[in-house]
Amino acid sequence: MTTPEKPTQRVVVTSPRTRAPRVPRPYPASREIDEQSELGAVYMRSLIRTQRRLGLLLCAVVCGSVAALPLVFTLVPSVTSQRLLGLPLPWLLLGVLVFPVLVLAGWFYVRQAERGEREFAELVERS
Repeated sequence: MTTPEKPTQRVVVTSPRTRAPRVPRPYPASREIDEQSELGAVYMRSLIRTQRRLGLLLCAVVCGSVAALPLVFTLVPSVTSQRLLGLPLPWLLLGVLVFPVLVLAGWFYVRQAERGEREFAELVERS
């Protein structure tokens, strides 16, 4: 006696992609910027806003730290009488410490600005 055969089961294989082909944008984002369209203006405003925020933040940090030194000298008069390497401490702080801080701030700004521009370029190329 033979065993009855099971009915075959059908399996449907589908792709996660849609059936419609992806249509590329008629205008790349770089063209929108070149033509100064409304969308291009939005892209440029976002880049300028990012750079402005970075510049103002860094300016506030550097100016705040440099402006704090005379405030410390005024509020804590014993600091002004201290000497280090034969020079008054305020002179060393204002004459020696400030310049490396400015160089580091400039280096940090350039690095962050280039990173922002690189991210902006990637965004424009993706669009």
